[in-house]
Amino acid sequence: MRIVIVGATGNVGTALLRRLRRESGAELVGVARRLPGPDAGEPYDGVEWHSCDVGAAAAVEKLAAAFAGARAVVHLAWQIQPSHDQRTLHRTNVGGSRAVIEAAVRAGVPALVYASSVGTYAPGPKDRPVSENWPATGVETSSYSRDKAEVEALLDGVQRERPELRVVRLRPGLTFQRDAGTEIRRYFLGPLAPVRLLRYGRIPLVPTNRRLRMQAVHADDVADAYARAVLGDARGAFNVAADPVLTPELVARHFHGWTVPVATPVLRAAAALTWRARLQPVDTGWVDLALNAPLMSSERAETELGWTPRIDSVTALKELFEGMSSRTGTTSPPMSPDPLLPGRPTALLKARLPGHPNPY
Repeated sequence: MRIVIVGATGNVGTALLRRLRRESGAELVGVARRLPGPDAGEPYDGVEWHSCDVGAAAAVEKLAAAFAGARAVVHLAWQIQPSHDQRTLHRTNVGGSRAVIEAAVRAGVPALVYASSVGTYAPGPKDRPVSENWPATGVETSSYSRDKAEVEALLDGVQRERPELRVVRLRPGLTFQRDAGTEIRRYFLGPLAPVRLLRYGRIPLVPTNRRLRMQAVHADDVADAYARAVLGDARGAFNVAADPVLTPELVARHFHGWTVPVATPVLRAAAALTWRARLQPVDTGWVDLALNAPLMSSERAETELGWTPRIDSVTALKELFEGMSSRTGTTSPPMSPDPLLPGRPTALLKARLPGHPNPY
C-alpha cells in the first residue's frame, strides 16, 4: 500500500508519518523541497524520500514519477514564509498545488487528499459553527486565505473533469503539537516575542476582541483524520476541530493573565507597523483571517470518517507553548530548532529578518 505525502517534513506531515507507520503494509513515500538527513531518525526513517520543489517548472514530471503505483497522495505542502515575497508564496501554494493535481491525474492515482483549512472559508459567524457547505471563497484581505480558496476552485474543476479521482479536502483549525513549537514561533511570532514567559505557564496580557474566537486541534488528531481519509472511501470536504473554542478569556484564565480590549483597527495597525518594520513575520491579512474565519462543525468528520479528537484544544495549546518555551523541534529542515534560522533571535545577528528570505 504505497502512500505518498507531499510536504511530509512539516508539522502535519511529521504527525502523519507517525500515524501511518502503525498501518500494516504501508509503504510511505515523502516529498519535500529539503529532505531530512540520513540520520534523522523517527518518524523520517524508513521513508522513500524524493526532493521536489512543487512550484518549479519540472515539478509535474518529478511528482508523477514519485506518485506511480500509489494508492493515495496526501498534499500537505504549503509555504507560509517569506511573507514579504507574495509572488513566491503564490508560486508554491497555488502553482505547486496545480502541479500536484496534474501529476496525480497523470499517474492515475485513485485518491487525492488535500490539506485545506478553516482559512478557505468566507467570513462567517463566531457564535455558531458552520458546516462544510459554507462558501469556500476565502477572506479577501488574506493572501493565505485567497490561495486556499483558489486551490479549492482547482479541485472543483478536477472533480468535474475526473470523477474517477476520489478527492478529499480536510479543513482543520489551528494545528498544534509540542514538536512544532520552534517552527510556529518562527513563522508567526518572530524573534522578539517573549516566549520565555511561557516557561512559567503565563501570558500576562491577552488582547480581546469579540471576533477573536478560534478553533484548534492537535496534530496527532489531524493526522488520524488524514489516515482515515486515505484508508477509507470518503469524498468531499471535512471540518476538523476540537473543543473548546479558544477565546481570549479562556486563554487568559488558563495562562494566568489579564484580558485587554483591543479594537480591530488597533490590531490591524499594530500588525501592519511591526510587519513593515520587519519586527515580526505576519501581515494584517492574518489578523483579518483570525477575526473573520467562521467556527466549524466537525459533525461530518465524526459521522463519516469515524473521527473523534483525543486531545482538547486547550491541552494542544499548552503543549505548543511548552514547545515554544523549550525551543522544541525535530530533525526535519522546516521544524529544526537551529538558532540561525530566520525568525530566531540569533539569526538577527546575521541580518536574517522576520519574513525574509526563501527558504525561511
